[in-house]
Amino acid sequence: MTYTTSAPAEGQAPADPPAGTPAGTPAETSAEAPAGTSAEASAGTSAEAPAEAPAEAPAPRKQRDPFFDNAKYFAILLVVAGHSLANLQNVPLAKGLYIFIYMFHMPLFIVITGYLSRNWTFSGGKARKLITNVGVPYVVFEFAYSVYDWLAGRHELEISLFNPYYLTWFLCALFFWRLSTPVWQQIRWPLAVALLLSLLSYMSNLGSTFDIHRVIGLLPFYVLGLNLKPEHFALLKRPIARPIGWCVLAAGLGCSFLVMNHMSRSWIFWKHAHYQLHVGNFNGTVMRLGMFVCSTILVAAFLSVIPRGRYWFTGLGAYTLYAYLLHGFVTRLLNFTGWWGADWMHTPWGVCAVVSGALVAGTFLCSKPVVKTMSWALEPKMTWVFTPLRRPAARR
Repeated sequence: MTYTTSAPAEGQAPADPPAGTPAGTPAETSAEAPAGTSAEASAGTSAEAPAEAPAEAPAPRKQRDPFFDNAKYFAILLVVAGHSLANLQNVPLAKGLYIFIYMFHMPLFIVITGYLSRNWTFSGGKARKLITNVGVPYVVFEFAYSVYDWLAGRHELEISLFNPYYLTWFLCALFFWRLSTPVWQQIRWPLAVALLLSLLSYMSNLGSTFDIHRVIGLLPFYVLGLNLKPEHFALLKRPIARPIGWCVLAAGLGCSFLVMNHMSRSWIFWKHAHYQLHVGNFNGTVMRLGMFVCSTILVAAFLSVIPRGRYWFTGLGAYTLYAYLLHGFVTRLLNFTGWWGADWMHTPWGVCAVVSGALVAGTFLCSKPVVKTMSWALEPKMTWVFTPLRRPAARR
């Protein structure tokens, strides 16, 4: 098969079609804009067409679904709040909340990521968006966090793109999950295969390269999202689902306080093999299956209580990747300066104050001033890097 190259207009950079930000990440769009109308349609009636033939109206642009933007906004608040509780574990309130949040906050993001990635392919410039909106931010923030850590007191400057630092593991995982999307769309039992691979991955030492245990271990949530359909979310939007969801979340919070002194927190990070947790493969597999079930139930419960309409915070849900990657500089700063050791923080009222501050910070980091200031790093315009799109030529 031969390919033809679309030449850019004179004086312009090679075009990158508006395929939309790869749907699904904390900062991605929930729907892609349809392709523009043809040149003939936009020009109105052609010279050869009858005079009475009306010009073709441009196709309406798809509207973002506020439900998913709302879900991503509240999910990023959970992430920021969870990280703010990490250094207050000597307070029972903080410890219980921490375990509860970590049981489902990343599975929630990953399920939404998978659902909004159902139409992802390598065509239409989407692979380019994957590079610029996921790959480039990963490289930028790997360097940024490593240098920041070094300047704050580490004796050695260590930068490794193969060993994700702190928050950047999610971008690394997303890059691989997105590349694998066409595979999961072709096989007959994708969720069962992904779950099997996940369970097997924890039986071996896969090393720390690319945080591979998380990449494979959390894969079932991404594949689950790929296989969800609008009617599944319609069930969660029914009026009866909301009170049930609140009850499930309350039960999950209560259970977190019951088990917080009887389980290792390492389980909820999804990054350690069974031998590192000092359990056999059978017990470890049973535990992982239980965690998958509990996390999925909590994700469904959380989505059932999400507001459906448009509110002041809805627009912030499109930029949650900014809050995700930037809030780490604040939490690390508090760690480097020793502020987490303040006595007032290690009280129930201190925990409430810290969580409240985290919610405010998370909201601010999704705001327009931050987006405008940091878009060069998170949504860079890099058309100069790419060649013109190649498209299959018609067979003669």
